[in-house]
Amino acid sequence: MSPTPSSRPAPAGTGRSRWTALAVLSAAMLMTILDGSIVTVAMPAIQRDLGFSPAGLSWTVNAYLIAFGGLLLLAGRLGDLIGRRTMFLAGNAVFTAASLLAGAATGPGLLIGARFLQGVGSAMASSVVLGILVTLFTEPRERVKAIGVFSFTGAAGASIGQVLGGVLTDALSWNWIFFINLPIGLATIALAIRVLPNDRGAGLAAGADALGAVLVTAGLMLGIYTVVKVEQYGWLAAHTLGLGAVSLALLAAFFVRQATARTPLMPLRILRSRNVVGANLAQMLTLSAMFAFQILLALYVQKVLGYGALDTGLAMLPAAVAIGGVSLFVSARLNTRFGERTVLVAGLALLLGAMGWLSRVPVNADYVTDLLPVMLLIAGGGLVLPALTSLGMSGARADDAGLTSGLFNTTQQVGMAVGVAVLSTLAASRTGELLAAGQDQAAALTGGFRLAFTVSAALLLTALVVALLTLRRPGTDAAEGTDVTARDTTARDTTADAAPGRPAARSGSA
Repeated sequence: MSPTPSSRPAPAGTGRSRWTALAVLSAAMLMTILDGSIVTVAMPAIQRDLGFSPAGLSWTVNAYLIAFGGLLLLAGRLGDLIGRRTMFLAGNAVFTAASLLAGAATGPGLLIGARFLQGVGSAMASSVVLGILVTLFTEPRERVKAIGVFSFTGAAGASIGQVLGGVLTDALSWNWIFFINLPIGLATIALAIRVLPNDRGAGLAAGADALGAVLVTAGLMLGIYTVVKVEQYGWLAAHTLGLGAVSLALLAAFFVRQATARTPLMPLRILRSRNVVGANLAQMLTLSAMFAFQILLALYVQKVLGYGALDTGLAMLPAAVAIGGVSLFVSARLNTRFGERTVLVAGLALLLGAMGWLSRVPVNADYVTDLLPVMLLIAGGGLVLPALTSLGMSGARADDAGLTSGLFNTTQQVGMAVGVAVLSTLAASRTGELLAAGQDQAAALTGGFRLAFTVSAALLLTALVVALLTLRRPGTDAAEGTDVTARDTTARDTTADAAPGRPAARSGSA
């Protein structure tokens, strides 16, 4: 007799079907990552056609970031409750429809609203992707290989977005940077219906904390808004300090609520795992440095070396190829042989070398001798990102996989937003000081970028210390006692042993 369904996703078949499911998940993430970078290249054309003010134009990016980063944690938990497949499909549907709306926008307000909806859809889909992935691939060797493929998609997406944005805008129009999402989104939805496991979820009663949802969503959205407006107001302005204090108060109230609520939205047990906490903290520090590297180096080659938009995308391409190649072909083998913690430390050391190299970048840099070596050292990101993902998800219980995935994506977005705000502000401040001291524009800009890259190196060094002090090989986290793989095995055994006509026990229900 077939086992009664439980809260754990049903297996998505074996062999080819699971790898097809991975391709679907990766395609959805590629679409999200493309959308984060493709818009930046097309912004001058958007401003010209739709009549954006310079300040208003930034909201084509900010509206997306605020919705995306603010909703990830909530969407991840809701995925555990209503079903991760349901959340993934709904998110892709919202994102695809919003892309059509954005491409057809005839004014600033409509485009900003569509970008906000794209962020909502991205949060819904992205928040549960890792939760689905770790339940599809429970065997350690296969899981690290799947995470390597997934990380390759992320690395490729950012640079492809920069190049594709320039090509589409020049050859067609800026509208097509959004219309291109339509065939990808529709194909992803159609395939996802066929190949993703149809999990039931634990039910809203297991964590329907409406007050907690309002507190965490408002706190995260307000916090990200505060960070993205730092360049306009400054860190010590009353606007920044006041909104930052309110954001922190809302998040503090959320954690108090979770400690006392009968059915918490985010069970605080996930923070007992050293790997979950350590990997999220290390990721935030690493991506603060690495996302700022991508933005600031692109600005350096444009403003100091005089590269155009398409040339800038091509100049950054070796970094994406290096990261993608390592994450796809090397990281899984190294993680299996040496362990994720060891590989993570090695990857962080390579990234430190890259930032140290850039901290001495000259005004008249030669691409081959001064920048290409950096692009190759950035391959360390192909070791860091898969290892962090494996470590961050290893402490997740089966019924908390969506929440843990949402938390991991939230710290990713917060790290990127904070890194860009802090390092861009430092670079601009240093440039202003050097201009006031009489240096020319190119030298002053270079001095500002050097300072930002030096601080990036310090962030990576801190991430390295965090990794050494907190992280352990998956499956040895004392707080959890086991990783999601073992818990999934237990859930399967419990389900299979359920008496006929009786529902199987939910593993670890909230």
